[in-house]
Amino acid sequence: MSTAAITTSPVRTDPPTVVVGLGPVSASDVLAVARAGAAVRLSPESRDAMSASRQRIEDLANSADPVYGVSTGFGALATRHIPPTLRAQLQSSLIRSHAAGSGPEVEREVVRALMLLRLSTLATGRTGVRVEVAEAYAAMLSAGITPVVHEYGSLGCSGDLAPLAHVALALTGEGAVRDHSGRHIPAAQALEAAGLRPLRLREKEGLALINGTDGMLGQLVLALDDLDALVRLADIAAAMSVEALLGTDRVFAADLQALRPHPGQAASAANMLALLAGSGIVASHRADTCTIVQDAYSLRCAPQVAGAVRDTLTHARGVAERELASAVDNPVVTLDGRVESNGNFHGAPVAYVLDFTAIAVADLAGISERRTDRMLDPARSHGLPAFLADDPGVDSGHMIAQYTQAAIVSELKRLAVPASVDSIPSSAMQEDHVSMGWSAARKLRRAVDGLTRVLAIEVLTAARALDLRAPLRSAPATAAVRDLIRTRVPGPGPDRFLSPEIEQTVELAAGGDLLAAAQSVSGELQ
Repeated sequence: MSTAAITTSPVRTDPPTVVVGLGPVSASDVLAVARAGAAVRLSPESRDAMSASRQRIEDLANSADPVYGVSTGFGALATRHIPPTLRAQLQSSLIRSHAAGSGPEVEREVVRALMLLRLSTLATGRTGVRVEVAEAYAAMLSAGITPVVHEYGSLGCSGDLAPLAHVALALTGEGAVRDHSGRHIPAAQALEAAGLRPLRLREKEGLALINGTDGMLGQLVLALDDLDALVRLADIAAAMSVEALLGTDRVFAADLQALRPHPGQAASAANMLALLAGSGIVASHRADTCTIVQDAYSLRCAPQVAGAVRDTLTHARGVAERELASAVDNPVVTLDGRVESNGNFHGAPVAYVLDFTAIAVADLAGISERRTDRMLDPARSHGLPAFLADDPGVDSGHMIAQYTQAAIVSELKRLAVPASVDSIPSSAMQEDHVSMGWSAARKLRRAVDGLTRVLAIEVLTAARALDLRAPLRSAPATAAVRDLIRTRVPGPGPDRFLSPEIEQTVELAAGGDLLAAAQSVSGELQ
């Protein structure tokens, strides 16, 4: 499956160093490290906590009693007691065997996000690793060394085992990485060039490096950042289509929205009013002679759909915040010094919202495609030429741009099928129910990319339609978006090579430029 995902947030320059301590890292910390390349350091408090819990692990390692992950095997092999002379080998063998990923490389920003999140758990002092282990993670992040992680391998239970194992393998000087310049080189070479030494793992440390939901959580945080901008772009696209299709803004009135008090719906409707303020096109058909009784659902119900997406993202953000505040490992060192097995590594809470978000993304793209199709159909566009073509029949206009949208929307519907319902047993039935959260995350990344493209095509098509409504003037905010597009894409005319024009608009959408153009007039959208 393709994993090229578009990010919609501009990259920050010269980000501050992120300090990882006893408390949770924030979503903004994750974005700074993952997308802006921020350096990382540990707080003194986290060093003290790790030292204290490590002493507890050392005590148990010297005990005759078997302790899971310290002096036993793993998973279905947990019944075997491992003698002290083999315990370092046990940890290295764990990492080597679990680094079993396959397929395309995972994106750099995803790997950096999962590394920071694993470091955050280590820094709580609840995993029992030495301070040196956490410092090695921080040093790799700060040096821009990104282990090569593969698309397939995680079932989202017992943590994102294979992805995290590939990271841990690089920490020990094995496997492959991308250095700060993006070169694919052996991990040992990258560590040496950065002045770092390979880590030799001790009791429990290999297990602590791979028992987390960090991969799926990191991708959720990244997707929420993308979608925060895309839901506002969806309102911009809808407002442009309302104008192009001679729709009304009266249905977005605050008192009508208040009759159904969903917060996301109210925000979207308020955005629509702000974007359509001062529209000469909307004003032109407010007279009693207007024959349009009601707009189509794709116009009239735009805030209801985009608002429901917003409310879904709010729920997902709450789950992400709780997971960011979690210390996920098995076994875990409790505050009173107990070392307890648990099931906190199960990815269900994150997997569910990843799937839920993909459903919302598919629907938001679906309503966008319907508005685009309406602008191209002379039977429903209220006077626009067929397919917005210069000479319909000779020219096809944006006919096939809508096909592209339709193909993506169809793909998004398939990606909306939940991964989290598809548990599959592993490890000789010891791990007999898994979350598939990593798969849900990978689907969502592709869905975000698809939504970006669908919205870009709607905006590109609506911009052409607004030009064809001349001499009627569009709203200042939507005009600013159209004018920005015109710096990259010419206005209406005979058919041209269309794919580059779509890609130019996708670039403007993904980089946040379309949103910024609208907000330069409307003010900050909700």
